[in-house]
Amino acid sequence: MRFWKYSTPQNFYPAAKKIAAVFFVLALCFGIPGLYIGFFVAPTDHQQGEAYRIIFIHVPAAWMSMFIYVVMAFWAAVGLILNTRLSSMLAQALAPTGALMTFLALWTGAFWGRPTWGTWWVWDARLTSELVLLFLYVGFIALRASIEDPRRADKASAILAIVGVVNVPIIYFSVKWWNTLHQGASVSLTKAPSMASDMLLGMLLMALSFWMYSIAVSMLRVRKIIRDRERNSGWLNN
Repeated sequence: MRFWKYSTPQNFYPAAKKIAAVFFVLALCFGIPGLYIGFFVAPTDHQQGEAYRIIFIHVPAAWMSMFIYVVMAFWAAVGLILNTRLSSMLAQALAPTGALMTFLALWTGAFWGRPTWGTWWVWDARLTSELVLLFLYVGFIALRASIEDPRRADKASAILAIVGVVNVPIIYFSVKWWNTLHQGASVSLTKAPSMASDMLLGMLLMALSFWMYSIAVSMLRVRKIIRDRERNSGWLNN
């Protein structure tokens, strides 16, 4: 029950700073060995050669783009249903990081696709649905910015976030539902991984690093949001 005391901006504000510091350190602890294994230890792919190494950035970014959206939509829904200010602030704080991960996934995917497919972009089902995800993030951010009243902005953006969740399973299952150029999942919860153990270890370390980084920057961003929205509160000046 002690965690409930952090459900208000006043109590969460100092805690967010400590959380950010811890997770920045964890991001480095996972990211440095992840990059080393991915780019220097993992074997060369027998089909794609060295070009495949971009997966150590591309795949974790793609995973996080979907995961962050689901978490963002969850907090937006909690804020909409329970009318909790901090929940809406958390959703707002997650959106830029989610947009960054989505852009990074698309950008690295283009660099991977050029030597693999012979083109920077195809209107593949997964690529197109990932692009739609980027538009959803940008739309969420733009909608909030266009409404001056924070409470009205919370409600309007929450509806958009909740509706947009339908795109996440479309991204994930697109390679199964349609005949696409994009390869299937190399890592699955129900099947053995279809890659060398060094490749898998490097990818999982990078995924954890991206996850820790996303938490850290979101905590710093939610502190800024709290300062902006609570600047007239007496406790913030203490």
